[in-house]
Amino acid sequence: MKKNIALVAGGYSGEYVISVQSAVTIENNLDSSKYNVYKIIITRENWSHTSADGQVTEVDKNDFSLTISGTKIRFDAVFIGIHGTPGEDGRLQGYFEMLGIPFTSCGMVTSALTFNKSYCNKVVDALEVVNVSKSVHIFRQQPYHTAEILQQLRLPVFVKPAEGGSSIGMSKVKTAEELQPAIDKAFNEDSQILIEEFIKGRELTMGLYYSNGAITTLPITEVVSSKEFFDYEAKYTPGVSNEITPAPVNDDIARQVRETATVLYNKLNCKGIVRVDFIYEEESGKLYFLEINTMPGQSENSLVPQQVRAAGKTLQEFYGLLLEESMK
Repeated sequence: MKKNIALVAGGYSGEYVISVQSAVTIENNLDSSKYNVYKIIITRENWSHTSADGQVTEVDKNDFSLTISGTKIRFDAVFIGIHGTPGEDGRLQGYFEMLGIPFTSCGMVTSALTFNKSYCNKVVDALEVVNVSKSVHIFRQQPYHTAEILQQLRLPVFVKPAEGGSSIGMSKVKTAEELQPAIDKAFNEDSQILIEEFIKGRELTMGLYYSNGAITTLPITEVVSSKEFFDYEAKYTPGVSNEITPAPVNDDIARQVRETATVLYNKLNCKGIVRVDFIYEEESGKLYFLEINTMPGQSENSLVPQQVRAAGKTLQEFYGLLLEESMK
């Protein structure tokens, strides 16, 4: 008997468009012989499913069900395809946990922790398994002084919203005069900001997931951007960045990335597919933690689909593994 799967997309953040693109890829690659897939778009205004004939059905939030043509549809699992709030920060995860509905991503606590870059950095640093760049965490409602920040950190620094993705609101600051405008830009996106020292090196990123009793690591990607950093344009505009999969790194570096990412996956109690980003500082030979993404992009050209294909898997096989694991 086919299982009913809710594919949730959209969300409340600036990543809405990316989420919808991810949902297209996921929906196209879920095995229709095994699953009845209902795409549900979540916005602040409503949660709804639009059928092939254009009929719009609101979700009953009491039990996360749909009633279509008099038939109540309950879901065996939810494939979360929302980047940003509320699908990546623990909010939806907590809701589904309370209802007892399986879902494909990390749980509520892990999602909330990893979504906040500053708090996540503090926890990762305490684990003592990888280097973490020196940083300062500031809040909109609390006083701060740029002079004090510059005393604590050496330029250049990155200024980024503490909670947000796709590099929206992010700036690279090279001079003291650039710091306040960068802070203002980030505060337009979030009430918390992470300011961290720039580490010069190679950006390496890798997806990994748990299935059938073991963690599987995907091939590593090296990101080479033609811009100052891997910003929104570089991530989503073809040709602006060069993403090399598998990354041209030696065995020692590859092993270090795989082993470190696996330890972090376990220590942070991750589930489903996550992507861990690192900077490898060639001068010192040190690996630095950049961030962990618990809802990595799934559009056709996104990093994880590239890595899945490089591993010799199909996206249909991959998404099927994630769904079946969530229902165990």
